[in-house]
Amino acid sequence: MNKIISHTINIGHQQLTFETGKFARQSNGAVMVRFGDTMILATAVVSAEPKKDYDYFPLQIEYREKLAAAGKIPGGFLKREGRPTDKEVLSGRLIDRSIRPLFPDGYRNELQVIVSVYSSDKLNDADVIGACAASASLLVSGVPFNGPIAEVRIGRINGKFIVNPSIQELKESDIDMIVAGTSDSINMVEGESREISETDMLDALKFGHAVIKDICKAQLEFISKMDINKSQFVPIQEDVELKNQVNNLARAKMKSIVHSILKKDERSAAKNNLLNEVVSSLQINEESIPKVQEMISNIEYDAMREMILSEGKRLDGRGLKDIRPISVEVGLLPRTHGSALFTRGETQSLTTATLGTSRDEQILDGMLEEEPRKFMLHYNFPPFSTGEIGRIGTSRREIGHGNLAERSLKNLISQENDFAYTIRVVSDILESNGSSSMATVCAGSLALFDAGVPLKKAVAGIAMGLIKEGDRVAILSDILGNEDFLGDMDFKVAGTKDGITAFQMDIKIQGISIEIFEKAINQAKDGRMHILKIMDSVIDKPRTEISAFAPQLIKIKIPIDSIGAIIGPGGKNIRQIIKDSGVEDITIDDDGVITIAASAKEASDKALQFIKGITAQPEVGTIYKAKVKKIVEFGAFVEILPGKEGLVHISQLDIKRVEKVSNVVKLGDVFEVKLLKIDDKGRLDLSRKAVMLEQSTTKQENS
Repeated sequence: MNKIISHTINIGHQQLTFETGKFARQSNGAVMVRFGDTMILATAVVSAEPKKDYDYFPLQIEYREKLAAAGKIPGGFLKREGRPTDKEVLSGRLIDRSIRPLFPDGYRNELQVIVSVYSSDKLNDADVIGACAASASLLVSGVPFNGPIAEVRIGRINGKFIVNPSIQELKESDIDMIVAGTSDSINMVEGESREISETDMLDALKFGHAVIKDICKAQLEFISKMDINKSQFVPIQEDVELKNQVNNLARAKMKSIVHSILKKDERSAAKNNLLNEVVSSLQINEESIPKVQEMISNIEYDAMREMILSEGKRLDGRGLKDIRPISVEVGLLPRTHGSALFTRGETQSLTTATLGTSRDEQILDGMLEEEPRKFMLHYNFPPFSTGEIGRIGTSRREIGHGNLAERSLKNLISQENDFAYTIRVVSDILESNGSSSMATVCAGSLALFDAGVPLKKAVAGIAMGLIKEGDRVAILSDILGNEDFLGDMDFKVAGTKDGITAFQMDIKIQGISIEIFEKAINQAKDGRMHILKIMDSVIDKPRTEISAFAPQLIKIKIPIDSIGAIIGPGGKNIRQIIKDSGVEDITIDDDGVITIAASAKEASDKALQFIKGITAQPEVGTIYKAKVKKIVEFGAFVEILPGKEGLVHISQLDIKRVEKVSNVVKLGDVFEVKLLKIDDKGRLDLSRKAVMLEQSTTKQENS
């Protein structure tokens, strides 16, 4: 039996415990981590041999939440967990982005880390604890992982930073920041904020990194109690002779391509031509072509980086801080509720905003209790946006980019004027060469303005890059796709003219210093202000009216004790009102506020009439249209308002004497009656005779 080893430290007001030796002992590394009553098991399994035909690191991170962990049974027909939710995908991406840069270049062993939440106290989100568990499992497994890393969530309430705030505390916090890193540096940041300053963001990072250092130290102390056989990574030996031959043929020509060809597609074509030329000149066999292709990519990597560091010149001819040309158009799709086309260089987003009713709210079936979502943003990246052929579907990347754009915008939608619509924003990327997620933020802000959504301020986003060689550093504003691929950092910042609303940073090297980060974030602010100025020149506030094609929402308030009468038994009455009036939806809040959603005024007016009829209180002396519901010997029971009936006595049915009720009225007959009296028990005494006498008198006076 394996020896059980554990180690505990204090983080904030909770204990963080790492334990191994009890669970999943056939994996290469398994660690159970506990924080409060939240428990996460991370397992790492690595292949014995590298995948020699792979040109990438086959790392797979899976994050799964067991609903039993929170005492819940899954919804749906199958009653079991199925495909990962967006929350699980996003949490898995956070772990992947923190860990992937810390493996040696050329490592090709297949590696799978599965992070499973087995207990949830519903107070602490398991995502950041899952990253710490994943790091510890890799350390225990002995793979060549240059960790540990740790991940923490930072909040701020009343100016005070909090590490791993509870779900309730996050609702009060103006920052929700996830920071990951090693003892020496930060390598991943993601989150949202309520228009914080650049200084506030830096302070939050410093606070988070101090805690990260403590958790990394705890992991090292944890594994020091074990005898771990760490595998040694031996990189595949390069073919030096072939490399020299390729260098001699391609280096000067690649430098010329990088310096002189500014357009992405032309540069890509020139690179392919160079590859074919080298392959032909050296008579390379088919098996070695991928090797030559990689060598040429490495030459391109060196040439691009050297040009930026030495000359301050970029692939498309811009300087380090220059923003590509931007064009903006709104209201271009006539039948959508709001639309915008945002084009920046060779990146283009066509975005729509759609207004719906409460029926359109998204109900999430997850481990944590979540309120229905009234604001959604979805991001689509079709293959034609990069001139390629590919499958259409929702990838993990699309979920991640959409989530970042959604976080950038959602907190700016005003709640003060009671905008009751459910809002869906959809960004379709029609062209892509650098930061389509930030183009989505800009286009989303414009589309919301065009739809008349009360967005408090315009929001813009920009992606920053980094080239670092030793002490030489270049920070790039508004990066291209190749600058992202060949660079060392992808740092996205979104915000208004007054502060930052969302951010995401990935580092491909070991990490960066706070000083570099500070320079990047301040340079990002300058770029953001430039983009906002262009957007504001086209539309700088929400339209005063929503689209004629959007549902029209009408609100009225009824007495709380009338809610039951409107709804009816099992919702019978409200369903009937929706059916008879032709409105799209009717919702009733606990405070008696009724919202009617209709695409036509005639339908909403009809629904209002029904509702007012149900809630109206009978008044003595008022004349009503009555419908006969029941006939008895002494009179007829009629309905004067929905659910309100009274008696027309036989003596009040006609001016003349009535011998038999059925001689005068039948079931379903409609006629006017006057309310004579409401007795102590609330019974209504009605008279048809009184109406007939009044009509007779009026007729005589007019004649």
